[in-house]
Amino acid sequence: MAGQVVANRPASSFEFVLVEGDSGDSSTVVASSNQINPWIDPTTIKLRHRIGRGPFGDVWLATHHRTSEDYDEYHEVAVKMLHPIKEVNIRDVLNRLDDILSKCQGLETICIVMKFYEGSVGDKMARFKGGKLSLSDVLRYGADLAQGIMDLHAKEILILNLKPFNFLLNSNDQAIVGDIGIPYVLLGISLPSTDMARQLGTPNYMAPEQWQPEVRGPISVETDSWGFGCSILEMLTGTQPWSGKSIEEIYKLVVAKQEKPHIPSGLPPAVENVIIGCFEYDFRSRPLMADILHAFKSSQNAVYQDGGWTGLGSRMIREKPGGVGYTEWFLAKDHLQVGDMVRSRKSPNSCNPKNMDIPEGTVVGLERDTDQDGFVLVRVHGVHDPIRVHVSTLERVTFGLAAGDWVRLKKEDKKHSPVGVLHSINRDGSVTVAFIGLETLWKGSYSEFQMAKPYCAGQFVKLKPNVFSPRFEWPRKRGGEWATGRICQVLPNGCLIVDFPGRLMIGHDNGSFLGDPAEVELVSFDTCQGVVKKYQHLEDFHWAVRPLLIALGLFTAMKFGLFVGKKVGRGRGRSNVKKEKNHVVVQNENQNVDGQSAKNSAWRPPKVTEIFR
Repeated sequence: MAGQVVANRPASSFEFVLVEGDSGDSSTVVASSNQINPWIDPTTIKLRHRIGRGPFGDVWLATHHRTSEDYDEYHEVAVKMLHPIKEVNIRDVLNRLDDILSKCQGLETICIVMKFYEGSVGDKMARFKGGKLSLSDVLRYGADLAQGIMDLHAKEILILNLKPFNFLLNSNDQAIVGDIGIPYVLLGISLPSTDMARQLGTPNYMAPEQWQPEVRGPISVETDSWGFGCSILEMLTGTQPWSGKSIEEIYKLVVAKQEKPHIPSGLPPAVENVIIGCFEYDFRSRPLMADILHAFKSSQNAVYQDGGWTGLGSRMIREKPGGVGYTEWFLAKDHLQVGDMVRSRKSPNSCNPKNMDIPEGTVVGLERDTDQDGFVLVRVHGVHDPIRVHVSTLERVTFGLAAGDWVRLKKEDKKHSPVGVLHSINRDGSVTVAFIGLETLWKGSYSEFQMAKPYCAGQFVKLKPNVFSPRFEWPRKRGGEWATGRICQVLPNGCLIVDFPGRLMIGHDNGSFLGDPAEVELVSFDTCQGVVKKYQHLEDFHWAVRPLLIALGLFTAMKFGLFVGKKVGRGRGRSNVKKEKNHVVVQNENQNVDGQSAKNSAWRPPKVTEIFR
């Protein structure tokens, strides 16, 4: 019946389900890379039974019937059938599948219709007690997967759904990446399911930027590094990262609280180091697949004995002078060559670089491997001899721009913010830039930009007066004026996470809001005109400033009142005492001279009485 249902469907509603097969084995090819048209006639596929279900679709075991003048063959295949997609978006999905397929030419990779494999890494784990694999298997599978993912990244293909059940095992017990590119294909597509629309992968394996790529992104090749790290941890421990947590709880842990999964101890140093790097919140600080592959291959022959590891090809853990605040993976992405213009690397949270040893210079010599821990010789204008500088303290400058610089598009696009952060710049002037509103990196030329004002944590900002409908929600003051907040974090695309210490926030998660750098302006005591404005800015530092000043004023008023009251009281008391003394003297003068009074048993002469006046 399943076969009949498929066969009766019109091609336009079914063709997007089927893409390339394994070009490395002609006996199992569904649509080889040598074919001009890789799309398969859906009537040649007969579904047998469902063998899996995921967030993006179901996996069916099926039979593919291939015929020609020379042969009539049936092949067992696995078919990924996507969940329903709105008709208006079908063409976009097809175009993206075509793009992925064209990039896969010559690779032993599979998208939706593929050779049927008997099992996956996840299936193998389920057969073992505790659900975990041996370290040797993890290192071997990790190297296989890192190599495959690196090949896909070279073709600009992101997987975004790495997990053990998507790692297939062939007859030689080699791990193969399956379910390639589905989240990328659905990126930005309006989906009928709100759960699917929110997810760009499986929640337990999703990087922070995957949850809201247009806001907290963009997604990049380093996004797959997070999913790879989660998968390796599951292989080692037998437990999913964030196991037992709901989707909302995982979101809060990974995105809001920026927590990381627990990493087991006892791993080879190179592997432990690279896995720790996979869970950096900022994707720019994570290792690339080439770094991961090197770590796993170099550790495959490692042996643990006498409390340490031996036989390591490379430890990869090294202390680098300079470059404070940056991970070694971030620093390793800047490959210097002779002739490059360089300058001292900025602090990761610095808007105005100070005390730059190398304001600008030219690399004239290299020492050792500059991608690791070498030194370079830099010629600086005004200095006779070249200066020997460690590579980690320098950043390459091309056409006046360096990775991490803030830029603004000369020609704005309403689809995204005009202000972004430069992700990379090649020596030919081609650039990739992260913008709010874009789920992937923007690609273009340096000539399309101009330098923009940088922002960093700790600065106070508020929306510009001419902004009436901001991109993100922003609080107002009682009078209707935009409130002033403090930047607590800057995301890789320039999105500002702003808290409002001057307001007592109730009912808002963490009391933080998001801000578009193109819509805000800096606020400081220097920019505040007049005493009133400066006082209002003082209140922005903490919500308790106003009540504290009010309480201090009331306390001062009370103290002053008590002081004045005591003064007045003392004055009145002295006056009353004086009157009483005068009254006593008068009575004494009216007494009998001999002092024989019933009320005054002791008589004092008048002269003595006058002393007490």
